[in-house]
Amino acid sequence: MSRRQFTSSRRTDGRDATSGPQAVPGPDDTGCTILHVDMDAFYASVSLLDHPDLVGTPVIVGGGGTRGVVLSATYEARAFGVHAAMPMARARRLCPQATVIEPHHHRYAEVSRGIMAVFADVTPIVEPLSLDEAFLDVSGARRRLGRPRRIAQLIRDRVFDEQGVSCSVGVAATKFIAKLASGLAKPDGLLVVPREQTLEVLHPLPVAALWGVGERTEETLHRYGLRTVGDIAHTPVDTLRRALGPAAGAQLFDLAWGRDPRPVVPAQSERSIGAEETFAHDVDDPVLIRREILRLSERTAARLRSAAMVGRTVTLKVRFADFTTITRSRTLKESTDVAREVYAVATALYDALGLQRGRIRLVGVRVEGLMAVEHQQRQLALDDKPFGWRDAERAVDRASARFGVGSVRPAALVDPSRHPG
Repeated sequence: MSRRQFTSSRRTDGRDATSGPQAVPGPDDTGCTILHVDMDAFYASVSLLDHPDLVGTPVIVGGGGTRGVVLSATYEARAFGVHAAMPMARARRLCPQATVIEPHHHRYAEVSRGIMAVFADVTPIVEPLSLDEAFLDVSGARRRLGRPRRIAQLIRDRVFDEQGVSCSVGVAATKFIAKLASGLAKPDGLLVVPREQTLEVLHPLPVAALWGVGERTEETLHRYGLRTVGDIAHTPVDTLRRALGPAAGAQLFDLAWGRDPRPVVPAQSERSIGAEETFAHDVDDPVLIRREILRLSERTAARLRSAAMVGRTVTLKVRFADFTTITRSRTLKESTDVAREVYAVATALYDALGLQRGRIRLVGVRVEGLMAVEHQQRQLALDDKPFGWRDAERAVDRASARFGVGSVRPAALVDPSRHPG
């Protein structure tokens, strides 16, 4: 059966294509209460909201310089072989006519919050996987919103109408098949895989479609003559265990038959918030490294305040030129969301490393042990002032929201070459 027989597309007039007296009967979605919603080229799509003149053209989102990597690319750029995590230098060679846009993570987080709010409005059982995708269990929403297929279309319409970006949705009886379906529906599609037709969709697919099948596993399966999911399904499980190991062999056998008992697990509170930066060139200047630690501390504290969270443990991450990576942590007496306090601990951790001229490739700052700010019990000292650094940094947050990120910053982070005199 062709994929088209499972697919429902967005109506050009923006109305729900799965409801109303003119609605065309769709595939049987009985028991298909698991949805996987995945944004289409999310970071590129959000970037285009601020650059509508570039819609329909090749666009690459990523860091500049020779060591930057591609964060996302429009489908027009992907047609030239550009993909996420590719070095920017190679992406530019593949698609020299593409427009390159620097990432704006605060913008992506803002749109993501709006998208997740749509999901939460549909069902409380939402399991985010990243900023741009999530599983939803809509079994409890059917009485209020209708059949799963209609709920999926409602989500697609609301995300597009409210946030201006498109998404693809897979509807199935299990998480694995729902995620598989959303991938097959891309871009901007909706794919329902009826429970009784799961194997009909699954078995013709290549083995790489299964979770856990990377390049090495794929090579192993090919050596055994297994090239489709159906081939795996009809291979004795003991043979798969011997070839791949007991756990992996059994897991792939179950997935090949569409078996996936895992429930959708609602999101838990973030365990840490942080930021890191890869230098354009390996750095051994302590002044430049401390300045970057300050920048990352400012960014981390701003994210904490945006999430209404505070944390007690500050962690410094350092990656050297040979890719050796070390982390050091220190726990504070009280939780904080103040950049000055985060920076003080992070620089103390850096100084304690005793590096002389060690060449550093990456540095990161992270705050862990998070709790909601309203639950913080802050002990007041005798010399506490009514207004302090926390108030000052919240004032900076308000200025940044109004005039743009970086409009107010510590003097140490101001580039004198861009602000002469």
